[in-house]
Amino acid sequence: MNITTRLKMMSFMQYFIWGSWLVTLGSYMINTLHFTGSDVGLVYSSKGLAAIVMPSLVGIIADKWLRADRAYMICHLVCAVALCYAAHVNEPGLMFWVMLVNAMAFMPTIALSNTLSYSCLEQAGLDTVSHFPPVRVYGTVGFIVAMWAISLMGVELSNVQLYIAAGASLALALYSLTLPKIPVVKSKSAPTLASKLGLNAFVLFRQPRMAVFFLFAMLLGAVLQITNTFGSPFLHDFARNPEYADSFIVKYPSILLSVSQMSEVFFILTIPFFLKRFGIKTVMLMSMVAWMLRFGLFAFGDPSAVGFVLLMLSMIVYGCAFDFFNISGSVFVEQEVTPDIRASAQGLFMTMVNGVGAYVGSILSGMAVDYFSVDGVKDWQTIWLVFAAYALILAVVFFLCFNYRHAGKNNALRTATH
Repeated sequence: MNITTRLKMMSFMQYFIWGSWLVTLGSYMINTLHFTGSDVGLVYSSKGLAAIVMPSLVGIIADKWLRADRAYMICHLVCAVALCYAAHVNEPGLMFWVMLVNAMAFMPTIALSNTLSYSCLEQAGLDTVSHFPPVRVYGTVGFIVAMWAISLMGVELSNVQLYIAAGASLALALYSLTLPKIPVVKSKSAPTLASKLGLNAFVLFRQPRMAVFFLFAMLLGAVLQITNTFGSPFLHDFARNPEYADSFIVKYPSILLSVSQMSEVFFILTIPFFLKRFGIKTVMLMSMVAWMLRFGLFAFGDPSAVGFVLLMLSMIVYGCAFDFFNISGSVFVEQEVTPDIRASAQGLFMTMVNGVGAYVGSILSGMAVDYFSVDGVKDWQTIWLVFAAYALILAVVFFLCFNYRHAGKNNALRTATH
């Protein structure tokens, strides 16, 4: 198989693991284990806590000491064990610690999968901007397949989803043994203390533009965590209304939510065009507006005919919301750094998005859900409108603060003609 096919298989399995539990674990904890909104937020915050340190740390190790493909394999072996154990846990505190161990191993694999892809594409002489998105799109396909499998098997509210994720983690660990070797970078110059510690990527914060970029990546990471944590419980809650109890949305919420990932497939493939044509600032503004629409449409959606259309539109705009900051941001970071800090920089990006941002998003969204709940009944419309307002404010501030002038060919042509 050629290298792009092999990377597509890796990407598929990488996100199949996540899709097996990320969207549905909240519903399992609320409906089956009877956790509160704050309990669920705490468990999901484990992902953010782990991502604050682990992606950068493992990225440093992959840059300096251990081959990235081997680090990738070890992480997925740990994930397989942790997820299998989590399936037996029914207490919030213990679930937090077990999922923290899983997150400490899994979160670095997101950045490592990007690093492996960029390195292999570069070795093959392929342009990363053009060839990475078609590889990454298979990750989205894997996420969709996992969600459909969990829903059609009827295990959204069962611990079986964790066993499936554990099996997939073990399979990917074995598959990673077949990936190309990614040698550590050997510096030609005398190493500084920062380079010995692998802290080179943090010099990016000295650049005002990159500092602002990472700050807003963190704030957008919080937005992403909100929809991952409470999207499924929101749809399951329509079962409280006898009129909607037997609706498609209540029976198969993961299938509806998977439309979000289907939308990702389309928007990922448009990234090369939008990045080259408009640049990262416009693309990220599009993402923020899409997040506002995502939550606003959730606020007024329900299983009725009109409400279902609104929910479907919310799923469609999610593709733009997620891809135009997460995937485009990764490509932007890749273009801004040198190869010797590639893994560290990707780890830093993941730390800001899925670390600090995810932790803050998990804790605050859990508190917001409980705040707008009375006797266990959640005021979802108010909850989603608050989140939509947050996304809108974020877009306005980003527009004013992020100083970026796109130097694409089309922009240059327009400038030359005026």
